[in-house]
Amino acid sequence: MIGRLKDLYMNMDGSQSLVLSIRSDLSEMFNELQNDDVDIEIKKHSKRRSLDANALAWVLIDQIAAKTKIKKSEVYRNAIRDIGGVSDIVCVQNVAVEKLVKGWEAHGSGWQAEIVPSKIPNCSNVTLYYGSSVYDSRQMAALIDSLLQDCEALGIPTRSQEEVEKSLELWQRKKEQT
Repeated sequence: MIGRLKDLYMNMDGSQSLVLSIRSDLSEMFNELQNDDVDIEIKKHSKRRSLDANALAWVLIDQIAAKTKIKKSEVYRNAIRDIGGVSDIVCVQNVAVEKLVKGWEAHGSGWQAEIVPSKIPNCSNVTLYYGSSVYDSRQMAALIDSLLQDCEALGIPTRSQEEVEKSLELWQRKKEQT
């Protein structure tokens, strides 16, 4: 959910109390969990990709697939691996690698894992690529830019860079108004 940090208090026992302002109705969850320990993760909000940007990406993927005779899913997966900032590398014990990869790739076709040996005995380094369903606007723009470059290299006519940027700016303004 999206919200803002409002205040932080130091309690007499040394613990801290955090006050949040949120945009969702949390009353039911609060009533259910108020006396239990809970896991909390707070991070800076990032704007998610737009459905228009997603549609544009899939139009470009379709055009590349038609031109190259490569499956759309493979064009998409290759594009994911070609952009930066959409993966994490973790060192995992070899006995747990298969389970990690299977669970990760179950999220969707863009969610991929590449395994390389680690210098640590009985371990592997696993690069975990996130699918575009969780991309923010910057990451989605990088994916679209990469696909546009592929289209250009293949001689596929596309919308001009100016039109793409205008679409992304329009989406950004709409999101800021909500």
